[in-house]
Amino acid sequence: MTDQIRFDDGANYERYMGVWSRLVGERFVDWLGIPAGKRWLDIGCGNGAFTELLLARSCPAAVAGIDPSAPQLEYARKLPALADVDLRLGDAQELPFADHSFDVAVMPLVLFFVPDPARGVAEMQRVVERGGWVAAYAWDMPGGGFPYEPVREAVIAMGIEVPAPPSPHASSQASMQALWQEAGLGQLECTTISVQRRYADLEDYWQTLLGAPSIGARLAALADEQQKQLRAQLPDLLHPAEDGSITCSGLANAVKGRV
Repeated sequence: MTDQIRFDDGANYERYMGVWSRLVGERFVDWLGIPAGKRWLDIGCGNGAFTELLLARSCPAAVAGIDPSAPQLEYARKLPALADVDLRLGDAQELPFADHSFDVAVMPLVLFFVPDPARGVAEMQRVVERGGWVAAYAWDMPGGGFPYEPVREAVIAMGIEVPAPPSPHASSQASMQALWQEAGLGQLECTTISVQRRYADLEDYWQTLLGAPSIGARLAALADEQQKQLRAQLPDLLHPAEDGSITCSGLANAVKGRV
């Protein structure tokens, strides 16, 4: 979906973003309110974090997932809960499925990685049966909703380039609503989802960052003095509690419509 940021380590993704994906995903699935017994497609399924969740909470008849990362899919295929899931290597802009193959197509934390978001929405619409649902949730990138935004900004302020997704603008609520409207999807609804996550301490947070594909390699490559400079800023950026733990927030926009 992008050559700039590649998620190729399922375990690192789980620590860095999988936890966040489930925190938002639980609220998202409940908000969707999809009846049991439907056929779902998880677009950008990655290491299976959201796929596991929808299996547990939505009682689907069948689930398929696609992702552009073979290592992520390899990780997902080892999860016992996903034994019956059809996991395929694929691109959100060219879904490897026939028209009307599903009742629900979702993009969890993926829309801003799609170079042409409108095409991605059109592909979701194509593979969903008439009357089915097309939905997504994404960090509010323009609004600062990305959970690691404070540190990302600090790194950029140090003059260090951080890879960015190709379509961050697509994750604003106004943009998501417009994409669904322009696709002609009906019964359109939008919502925002705010979640929090706790890290044990600053070291736990730092080690989590080192596994991030967008910033981890940059941090690991910093000179010792630069690493010390950045780590010295973390308490002011993250405001640890008295016990040393850190609670971070993320804000995601969500949209759903019917074919």
